[in-house]
Amino acid sequence: MFFASDNSGIIHPNIMQAMVDANAGYAMPYGNDDIMEGVRASIREIFEAPDAAVYLVATGTAANVLALACYTQPWQTIFCAQYSHIEEDECNAPEFYAGGAKLTLIPTKNKMTPEGLAKAIAHRAGGSVHMAQSGAVSITQATEFGSVHSLAEIRALTAVAKDTNLPVHLDGARFANAIVALNCTAAEMTWKSGVDVVSFGGTKNGCAGVEAVVFFDPSKAEEFEYRRKRGAHLFSKHRYLSAQMAGYLKDGLWTDMARKANANCARLTAGLRANGAKFLHEPDANMIFASFPRAVHQKLQKAGAKYYVLDGDVTTGPADEHLACRLVCDWAMTDDLIDQFLNYF
Repeated sequence: MFFASDNSGIIHPNIMQAMVDANAGYAMPYGNDDIMEGVRASIREIFEAPDAAVYLVATGTAANVLALACYTQPWQTIFCAQYSHIEEDECNAPEFYAGGAKLTLIPTKNKMTPEGLAKAIAHRAGGSVHMAQSGAVSITQATEFGSVHSLAEIRALTAVAKDTNLPVHLDGARFANAIVALNCTAAEMTWKSGVDVVSFGGTKNGCAGVEAVVFFDPSKAEEFEYRRKRGAHLFSKHRYLSAQMAGYLKDGLWTDMARKANANCARLTAGLRANGAKFLHEPDANMIFASFPRAVHQKLQKAGAKYYVLDGDVTTGPADEHLACRLVCDWAMTDDLIDQFLNYF
């Protein structure tokens, strides 16, 4: 009963096999392998963007910060939600890789709003040399609380950005889960909605460790290549990144796994709801923020379900007091494991 993170699950066998298949003979290094050529073609087809520049890195942090650095000067600020991933989980890496550019946090309980973004941008208007200048806008999709921006919500945010000629980055660590939840295409959720660059995640969805950075403006390609090398994220034995992504994309595996992860989350959500759990945010993809009594948490932990994020002291306090937690489902989770967890309510 492991609900700590979709980072924690196993690699899909097809992706592992793709890496094994790549482990034969010699291949050109640094992204010049033949497999990478196929990956570029596949991603361009998926995003309906034949001129897109496509690159691979090993971590979501690298994908986000290198992409943002290409659109942000050191004297600028990146606009993002208060609880965005680049604020909550990346140890000032965006500021580091962008040469000191700061983050401007848009106050929110979950999703960034167009009104909040417009207000923050307006505060930077005027170009005073004494303050940070407006830089890129970054949207986390799905959000850190498991919610998914609708296409209309993304377009409303990008419209605000475009009104002041600001570029838009989409942090898609759980890109596939969001696509499945919206039942839309990759193009509709990105460039057709005003997004300039996307971090297209694989690690949280069954890969060993690979993320794609997709620039819909290929003029940024040269700068990214320099930044990736200078930032120590250009792999010499790149074919093992390429092989993962190739296996991930083959025959729609990436959406199949996301669909299963979302379905697992829906099953768990229904069971929790039926047992009186309270939801802090409506689960749209594969991540739940909910609360239920301390007594239930105690039973779960005693039974071995210790691996989920818990807010509060489970050992002492009223048995009926609700404690909040985060539960994340991945593609490999079985119905039996979910039902076993729910049996302790």
